[in-house]
Amino acid sequence: MDKEIVNKSVYDILVNKFVAKYGVEPEVVSYAPGRVEILGNHTDYNEGYVLSAAINYGTFFAIASTEGEGTEAFLTAGDVMEEATFDAAAPTVSREYMWSNYVKGVLAGFNKLKPATRGFKAMFLGNIPLGSGLSSSAALEVAAGLAFSKFYGIEVSKLDLAKIGQKSEHEYAGVKCGLLDQVSSIYGFKDALVWSDFRTFDIKNVNISSDVCFLMCNTNAKHALVDGAYNERRQKCEQAAAYFASALDHPVTALRDVTWMEWLKHKDDMEPLVAKRSAHPIGEDDRVLTAIELLRNNDLEGFGKLMFESHASSRNYFENSCPELDVLVDGAKAVPGVLGARLSGGGFGGSVVVMVKVEDADAAAVALRNVYANKFSQRCDIRTIKCSEGAHIVK
Repeated sequence: MDKEIVNKSVYDILVNKFVAKYGVEPEVVSYAPGRVEILGNHTDYNEGYVLSAAINYGTFFAIASTEGEGTEAFLTAGDVMEEATFDAAAPTVSREYMWSNYVKGVLAGFNKLKPATRGFKAMFLGNIPLGSGLSSSAALEVAAGLAFSKFYGIEVSKLDLAKIGQKSEHEYAGVKCGLLDQVSSIYGFKDALVWSDFRTFDIKNVNISSDVCFLMCNTNAKHALVDGAYNERRQKCEQAAAYFASALDHPVTALRDVTWMEWLKHKDDMEPLVAKRSAHPIGEDDRVLTAIELLRNNDLEGFGKLMFESHASSRNYFENSCPELDVLVDGAKAVPGVLGARLSGGGFGGSVVVMVKVEDADAAAVALRNVYANKFSQRCDIRTIKCSEGAHIVK
Protein backbone atom coordinates (compact mmCIF):
# COMPACT_ATOMS: atom_id res chain seq x y z
CA MET A 1 0.00 0.00 0.00
CA ASP A 2 1.22 3.50 -0.83
CA LYS A 3 -0.17 5.20 2.30
CA GLU A 4 -2.56 4.83 5.19
CA ILE A 5 -6.01 4.06 3.83
CA VAL A 6 -8.84 6.46 4.62
CA ASN A 7 -12.22 4.83 5.24
CA LYS A 8 -10.37 1.51 5.53
CA SER A 9 -13.47 -0.40 6.63
CA VAL A 10 -15.11 0.44 3.29
CA TYR A 11 -11.94 -0.56 1.45
CA ASP A 12 -11.83 -3.92 3.24
CA ILE A 13 -15.46 -4.64 2.41
CA LEU A 14 -14.87 -3.76 -1.24
CA VAL A 15 -11.81 -6.01 -1.58
CA ASN A 16 -13.59 -8.92 0.11
CA LYS A 17 -16.60 -8.51 -2.18
CA PHE A 18 -14.34 -8.21 -5.21
CA VAL A 19 -12.50 -11.44 -4.41
CA ALA A 20 -15.77 -13.26 -3.68
CA LYS A 21 -17.30 -12.03 -6.95
CA TYR A 22 -14.38 -12.37 -9.35
CA GLY A 23 -12.06 -14.88 -7.68
CA VAL A 24 -8.97 -12.63 -7.91
CA GLU A 25 -7.45 -9.71 -6.01
CA PRO A 26 -7.85 -6.27 -7.64
CA GLU A 27 -4.76 -5.04 -9.47
CA VAL A 28 -5.54 -1.37 -8.90
CA VAL A 29 -7.68 0.34 -6.26
CA SER A 30 -8.35 4.08 -6.37
CA TYR A 31 -10.16 6.42 -4.00
CA ALA A 32 -11.94 9.74 -4.54
CA PRO A 33 -13.73 11.85 -1.92
CA GLY A 34 -16.99 13.72 -2.16
CA ARG A 35 -17.04 17.50 -1.81
CA VAL A 36 -18.75 20.33 0.00
CA GLU A 37 -19.14 23.90 -1.26
CA ILE A 38 -18.17 26.41 1.44
CA LEU A 39 -18.39 29.81 -0.33
CA GLY A 40 -18.99 30.89 -3.92
CA ASN A 41 -22.52 30.01 -4.94
CA HIS A 42 -23.47 30.05 -8.65
CA THR A 43 -20.16 31.73 -9.46
CA ASP A 44 -18.64 28.98 -11.61
CA TYR A 45 -20.66 29.75 -14.76
CA ASN A 46 -20.00 33.45 -14.16
CA GLU A 47 -16.24 32.74 -14.41
CA GLY A 48 -15.82 33.49 -10.74
CA TYR A 49 -14.33 31.99 -7.59
CA VAL A 50 -15.37 29.10 -5.33
CA LEU A 51 -14.10 27.78 -2.01
CA SER A 52 -14.88 24.09 -1.56
CA ALA A 53 -13.38 21.06 0.16
CA ALA A 54 -12.83 17.38 -0.37
CA ILE A 55 -14.49 15.53 2.50
CA ASN A 56 -13.96 12.49 4.70
CA TYR A 57 -16.48 10.38 2.78
CA GLY A 58 -15.64 8.86 -0.57
CA THR A 59 -15.71 6.06 -3.14
CA PHE A 60 -13.26 3.23 -3.88
CA PHE A 61 -12.90 1.71 -7.35
CA ALA A 62 -11.19 -1.69 -7.82
CA ILE A 63 -10.18 -3.23 -11.15
CA ALA A 64 -8.43 -6.33 -12.50
CA SER A 65 -7.82 -7.84 -15.94
CA THR A 66 -10.11 -10.38 -17.52
CA GLU A 67 -8.78 -13.60 -19.00
CA GLY A 68 -8.33 -13.78 -22.77
CA GLU A 69 -7.72 -11.12 -25.39
CA GLY A 70 -11.17 -9.54 -25.70
CA THR A 71 -12.38 -6.20 -24.35
CA GLU A 72 -15.45 -7.41 -22.44
CA ALA A 73 -15.97 -5.46 -19.22
CA PHE A 74 -17.76 -6.45 -16.03
CA LEU A 75 -18.74 -3.63 -13.66
CA THR A 76 -20.41 -4.23 -10.28
CA ALA A 77 -22.01 -1.71 -7.93
CA GLY A 78 -20.74 -3.03 -4.61
CA ASP A 79 -23.64 -1.79 -2.50
CA VAL A 80 -26.41 -3.59 -4.41
CA MET A 81 -24.17 -6.14 -6.19
CA GLU A 82 -25.71 -5.45 -9.59
CA GLU A 83 -23.44 -6.15 -12.56
CA ALA A 84 -23.34 -4.42 -15.94
CA THR A 85 -21.46 -5.99 -18.85
CA PHE A 86 -20.31 -4.07 -21.92
CA ASP A 87 -17.51 -3.64 -24.43
CA ALA A 88 -14.71 -1.62 -22.83
CA ALA A 89 -13.68 -0.39 -26.29
CA ALA A 90 -17.16 0.95 -27.11
CA PRO A 91 -19.23 1.72 -23.96
CA THR A 92 -22.80 2.87 -24.60
CA VAL A 93 -25.40 4.52 -22.39
CA SER A 94 -27.35 2.00 -20.29
CA ARG A 95 -31.03 2.40 -19.51
CA GLU A 96 -31.10 -0.66 -17.24
CA TYR A 97 -28.18 0.17 -14.96
CA MET A 98 -28.18 3.95 -14.83
CA TRP A 99 -25.37 3.99 -12.25
CA SER A 100 -23.01 2.42 -14.79
CA ASN A 101 -23.22 5.47 -17.07
CA TYR A 102 -20.97 7.56 -14.84
CA VAL A 103 -18.19 4.98 -15.28
CA LYS A 104 -18.90 4.31 -18.95
CA GLY A 105 -18.66 8.01 -19.76
CA VAL A 106 -15.26 8.23 -18.07
CA LEU A 107 -14.07 5.14 -19.96
CA ALA A 108 -15.27 6.72 -23.22
CA GLY A 109 -13.13 9.76 -22.42
CA PHE A 110 -10.06 7.59 -21.96
CA ASN A 111 -10.85 5.66 -25.15
CA LYS A 112 -10.50 8.92 -27.06
CA LEU A 113 -6.95 9.20 -25.73
CA LYS A 114 -6.08 5.54 -26.24
CA PRO A 115 -8.63 2.84 -27.20
CA ALA A 116 -9.04 0.06 -24.63
CA THR A 117 -7.05 -3.03 -25.62
CA ARG A 118 -8.18 -5.38 -22.83
CA GLY A 119 -11.23 -6.09 -20.77
CA PHE A 120 -11.62 -5.75 -17.03
CA LYS A 121 -13.50 -6.76 -13.91
CA ALA A 122 -14.35 -3.79 -11.72
CA MET A 123 -16.33 -2.93 -8.60
CA PHE A 124 -16.95 0.29 -6.69
CA LEU A 125 -18.17 1.01 -3.19
CA GLY A 126 -18.38 4.17 -1.12
CA ASN A 127 -19.90 5.75 1.98
CA ILE A 128 -21.12 9.07 0.57
CA PRO A 129 -24.87 9.31 1.32
CA LEU A 130 -26.73 9.49 -1.98
CA GLY A 131 -28.73 12.65 -2.68
CA SER A 132 -27.01 14.53 0.13
CA GLY A 133 -25.37 17.18 -2.03
CA LEU A 134 -21.90 15.75 -1.37
CA SER A 135 -21.29 14.73 -5.00
CA SER A 136 -21.21 10.96 -4.92
CA SER A 137 -21.40 10.92 -8.74
CA ALA A 138 -18.25 13.04 -9.15
CA ALA A 139 -16.40 10.87 -6.63
CA LEU A 140 -17.28 7.78 -8.69
CA GLU A 141 -16.17 9.44 -11.92
CA VAL A 142 -12.86 10.57 -10.47
CA ALA A 143 -12.16 7.22 -8.79
CA ALA A 144 -12.94 5.39 -12.03
CA GLY A 145 -10.75 7.81 -13.99
CA LEU A 146 -7.78 7.31 -11.70
CA ALA A 147 -8.16 3.54 -11.90
CA PHE A 148 -8.43 3.54 -15.72
CA SER A 149 -5.41 5.84 -15.96
CA LYS A 150 -3.26 3.41 -13.99
CA PHE A 151 -4.82 0.24 -15.47
CA TYR A 152 -4.41 1.29 -19.11
CA GLY A 153 -1.22 3.32 -18.64
CA ILE A 154 -2.74 6.61 -19.80
CA GLU A 155 -1.37 9.68 -18.05
CA VAL A 156 -3.69 12.68 -17.71
CA SER A 157 -3.37 15.92 -15.79
CA LYS A 158 -5.60 16.60 -12.80
CA LEU A 159 -7.59 19.19 -14.74
CA ASP A 160 -8.05 16.89 -17.73
CA LEU A 161 -9.25 14.14 -15.39
CA ALA A 162 -11.83 16.58 -13.98
CA LYS A 163 -12.97 17.47 -17.51
CA ILE A 164 -13.33 13.79 -18.44
CA GLY A 165 -15.58 13.34 -15.41
CA GLN A 166 -17.61 16.43 -16.30
CA LYS A 167 -18.08 15.22 -19.87
CA SER A 168 -19.25 11.88 -18.56
CA GLU A 169 -21.99 13.66 -16.61
CA HIS A 170 -22.97 15.68 -19.67
CA GLU A 171 -23.00 12.93 -22.30
CA TYR A 172 -23.70 9.71 -20.39
CA ALA A 173 -25.62 10.77 -17.26
CA GLY A 174 -27.44 13.72 -18.86
CA VAL A 175 -26.47 16.23 -16.15
CA LYS A 176 -25.08 19.58 -17.34
CA CYS A 177 -22.82 20.13 -14.33
CA GLY A 178 -19.88 22.47 -13.94
CA LEU A 179 -16.36 21.40 -12.97
CA LEU A 180 -16.59 22.25 -9.27
CA ASP A 181 -17.42 18.75 -8.02
CA GLN A 182 -14.66 16.94 -9.90
CA VAL A 183 -12.06 19.65 -9.19
CA SER A 184 -12.84 19.58 -5.46
CA SER A 185 -12.49 15.79 -5.32
CA ILE A 186 -9.16 15.81 -7.16
CA TYR A 187 -7.48 18.84 -5.59
CA GLY A 188 -8.56 18.30 -1.98
CA PHE A 189 -6.03 18.54 0.84
CA LYS A 190 -6.19 17.72 4.55
CA ASP A 191 -7.17 20.74 6.69
CA ALA A 192 -7.42 22.92 3.59
CA LEU A 193 -10.04 24.35 1.27
CA VAL A 194 -9.89 24.25 -2.53
CA TRP A 195 -9.83 27.72 -4.08
CA SER A 196 -10.91 27.51 -7.73
CA ASP A 197 -10.78 30.26 -10.35
CA PHE A 198 -13.28 29.26 -13.03
CA ARG A 199 -11.85 31.63 -15.63
CA THR A 200 -8.21 30.60 -15.54
CA PHE A 201 -8.73 27.20 -13.85
CA ASP A 202 -5.98 28.15 -11.46
CA ILE A 203 -6.65 25.92 -8.44
CA LYS A 204 -4.96 26.29 -5.06
CA ASN A 205 -5.29 25.04 -1.50
CA VAL A 206 -5.91 27.44 1.38
CA ASN A 207 -5.25 26.14 4.88
CA ILE A 208 -8.02 26.22 7.47
CA SER A 209 -7.57 25.61 11.17
CA SER A 210 -8.07 22.04 12.42
CA ASP A 211 -9.97 23.63 15.33
CA VAL A 212 -13.07 23.79 13.13
CA CYS A 213 -15.04 21.27 11.10
CA PHE A 214 -18.23 21.40 9.07
CA LEU A 215 -21.65 19.88 9.60
CA MET A 216 -23.61 18.90 6.49
CA CYS A 217 -27.31 19.15 7.29
CA ASN A 218 -29.33 17.35 4.63
CA THR A 219 -32.98 18.44 4.67
CA ASN A 220 -33.97 15.97 1.93
CA ALA A 221 -36.17 18.80 0.66
CA LYS A 222 -36.64 18.97 -3.10
CA HIS A 223 -38.72 21.70 -4.70
CA ALA A 224 -40.44 21.81 -8.09
CA LEU A 225 -39.48 23.96 -11.09
CA VAL A 226 -35.79 23.80 -10.21
CA ASP A 227 -34.62 23.42 -13.82
CA GLY A 228 -36.58 26.45 -14.93
CA ALA A 229 -35.35 28.41 -11.93
CA TYR A 230 -31.73 27.58 -12.73
CA ASN A 231 -32.18 28.63 -16.35
CA GLU A 232 -33.84 31.90 -15.37
CA ARG A 233 -31.04 32.84 -13.02
CA ARG A 234 -28.30 32.00 -15.47
CA GLN A 235 -30.07 34.01 -18.16
CA LYS A 236 -30.38 37.05 -15.88
CA CYS A 237 -26.67 36.83 -15.05
CA GLU A 238 -25.83 36.81 -18.75
CA GLN A 239 -28.11 39.82 -19.32
CA ALA A 240 -26.41 41.65 -16.46
CA ALA A 241 -22.96 40.90 -17.88
CA ALA A 242 -24.09 42.29 -21.24
CA TYR A 243 -25.38 45.45 -19.55
CA PHE A 244 -22.15 46.02 -17.63
CA ALA A 245 -20.09 45.39 -20.78
CA SER A 246 -21.83 48.36 -22.37
CA ALA A 247 -21.96 50.57 -19.26
CA LEU A 248 -18.46 50.22 -17.79
CA ASP A 249 -15.22 51.62 -19.18
CA HIS A 250 -13.32 48.33 -18.86
CA PRO A 251 -13.82 44.92 -20.50
CA VAL A 252 -16.60 42.73 -19.07
CA THR A 253 -17.11 39.19 -20.36
CA ALA A 254 -18.76 37.80 -17.22
CA LEU A 255 -20.00 39.04 -13.84
CA ARG A 256 -16.60 38.14 -12.43
CA ASP A 257 -15.40 41.43 -13.99
CA VAL A 258 -17.88 43.58 -12.04
CA THR A 259 -17.15 44.92 -8.54
CA TRP A 260 -19.71 45.36 -5.80
CA MET A 261 -19.22 49.16 -5.94
CA GLU A 262 -19.97 49.11 -9.68
CA TRP A 263 -23.12 47.10 -9.02
CA LEU A 264 -24.25 49.62 -6.40
CA LYS A 265 -23.63 52.50 -8.82
CA HIS A 266 -25.58 50.96 -11.70
CA LYS A 267 -28.28 48.79 -10.05
CA ASP A 268 -31.01 51.41 -10.39
CA ASP A 269 -30.38 51.74 -14.13
CA MET A 270 -30.91 48.03 -14.78
CA GLU A 271 -34.05 45.99 -15.17
CA PRO A 272 -34.94 45.24 -11.51
CA LEU A 273 -34.82 41.44 -11.65
CA VAL A 274 -31.57 41.46 -13.65
CA ALA A 275 -30.00 43.73 -11.02
CA LYS A 276 -31.33 41.56 -8.21
CA ARG A 277 -30.04 38.28 -9.62
CA SER A 278 -26.62 39.65 -10.57
CA ALA A 279 -26.00 40.95 -7.04
CA HIS A 280 -25.52 37.42 -5.73
CA PRO A 281 -22.58 36.13 -7.83
CA ILE A 282 -20.91 39.56 -7.77
CA GLY A 283 -21.13 39.60 -3.98
CA GLU A 284 -20.04 35.98 -3.73
CA ASP A 285 -16.82 36.63 -5.66
CA ASP A 286 -16.04 39.46 -3.27
CA ARG A 287 -16.80 37.23 -0.27
CA VAL A 288 -14.52 34.45 -1.53
CA LEU A 289 -11.57 36.81 -2.01
CA THR A 290 -12.18 38.37 1.41
CA ALA A 291 -12.48 34.93 3.00
CA ILE A 292 -9.08 33.86 1.71
CA GLU A 293 -7.42 36.79 3.46
CA LEU A 294 -9.35 36.02 6.65
CA LEU A 295 -8.16 32.41 6.58
CA ARG A 296 -4.58 33.53 6.12
CA ASN A 297 -5.00 35.54 9.34
CA ASN A 298 -6.89 32.66 11.02
CA ASP A 299 -9.94 34.89 11.46
CA LEU A 300 -12.51 32.11 11.68
CA GLU A 301 -15.25 34.33 13.14
CA GLY A 302 -14.91 36.72 10.21
CA PHE A 303 -15.03 33.78 7.80
CA GLY A 304 -18.19 32.49 9.46
CA LYS A 305 -19.89 35.86 9.13
CA LEU A 306 -19.26 35.70 5.38
CA MET A 307 -21.06 32.34 5.28
CA PHE A 308 -24.11 33.90 6.94
CA GLU A 309 -23.90 36.84 4.51
CA SER A 310 -23.72 34.41 1.61
CA HIS A 311 -26.93 32.73 2.70
CA ALA A 312 -28.68 36.07 3.12
CA SER A 313 -27.67 36.92 -0.44
CA SER A 314 -29.03 33.58 -1.66
CA ARG A 315 -32.29 34.26 0.15
CA ASN A 316 -32.76 37.90 -0.81
CA TYR A 317 -31.09 38.36 -4.21
CA PHE A 318 -30.87 34.99 -5.93
CA GLU A 319 -33.94 33.51 -4.22
CA ASN A 320 -32.56 29.98 -4.40
CA SER A 321 -33.15 29.19 -0.75
CA CYS A 322 -36.30 27.67 0.76
CA PRO A 323 -37.96 27.49 4.22
CA GLU A 324 -36.17 24.28 5.19
CA LEU A 325 -32.74 25.78 4.53
CA ASP A 326 -33.63 29.12 6.12
CA VAL A 327 -34.80 27.49 9.36
CA LEU A 328 -31.47 25.70 9.77
CA VAL A 329 -29.34 28.76 8.98
CA ASP A 330 -31.39 31.02 11.26
CA GLY A 331 -31.30 28.41 14.00
CA ALA A 332 -27.55 27.96 13.65
CA LYS A 333 -26.95 31.58 14.65
CA ALA A 334 -28.06 30.76 18.21
CA VAL A 335 -26.16 27.46 18.59
CA PRO A 336 -22.97 27.62 20.73
CA GLY A 337 -19.81 26.94 18.78
CA VAL A 338 -21.34 27.67 15.37
CA LEU A 339 -19.36 30.28 13.42
CA GLY A 340 -21.24 30.32 10.11
CA ALA A 341 -23.86 28.57 7.99
CA ARG A 342 -25.26 28.75 4.48
CA LEU A 343 -26.93 26.63 1.84
CA SER A 344 -24.53 24.45 -0.12
CA GLY A 345 -24.90 23.66 -3.79
CA GLY A 346 -27.60 24.75 -6.19
CA GLY A 347 -30.22 25.55 -3.60
CA PHE A 348 -34.04 25.22 -3.79
CA GLY A 349 -33.69 22.41 -1.24
CA GLY A 350 -30.86 20.09 -0.32
CA SER A 351 -28.33 20.85 2.40
CA VAL A 352 -26.93 23.50 4.71
CA VAL A 353 -23.21 23.55 5.56
CA VAL A 354 -22.35 24.76 9.06
CA MET A 355 -18.88 25.73 10.30
CA VAL A 356 -18.46 24.81 13.95
CA LYS A 357 -15.69 24.44 16.52
CA VAL A 358 -14.65 20.79 16.72
CA GLU A 359 -15.34 20.48 20.44
CA ASP A 360 -18.90 21.77 19.93
CA ALA A 361 -19.76 19.71 16.82
CA ASP A 362 -21.72 16.91 18.49
CA ALA A 363 -23.81 19.24 20.65
CA ALA A 364 -24.42 21.55 17.70
CA ALA A 365 -25.65 18.64 15.58
CA VAL A 366 -28.19 17.69 18.28
CA ALA A 367 -29.35 21.29 18.58
CA LEU A 368 -29.80 21.68 14.82
CA ARG A 369 -31.72 18.42 14.53
CA ASN A 370 -34.07 19.70 17.23
CA VAL A 371 -34.45 23.09 15.53
CA TYR A 372 -35.46 21.34 12.32
CA ALA A 373 -37.76 18.84 14.06
CA ASN A 374 -39.59 21.57 15.95
CA LYS A 375 -40.51 23.23 12.66
CA PHE A 376 -41.00 20.30 10.29
CA SER A 377 -41.77 17.38 12.64
CA GLN A 378 -38.82 15.35 11.41
CA ARG A 379 -35.09 15.49 12.00
CA CYS A 380 -32.66 16.24 9.22
CA ASP A 381 -29.64 14.04 8.53
CA ILE A 382 -26.44 15.65 9.90
CA ARG A 383 -22.89 14.42 9.31
CA THR A 384 -19.56 15.80 10.47
CA ILE A 385 -17.41 16.85 7.52
CA LYS A 386 -13.65 17.33 7.67
CA CYS A 387 -11.46 18.82 4.95
CA SER A 388 -9.61 15.81 3.59
CA GLU A 389 -7.08 14.57 1.09
CA GLY A 390 -8.02 14.48 -2.59
CA ALA A 391 -8.29 11.51 -4.93
CA HIS A 392 -5.39 9.07 -5.13
CA ILE A 393 -4.35 5.53 -5.94
CA VAL A 394 -4.56 3.24 -2.92
CA LYS A 395 -3.14 0.03 -4.43
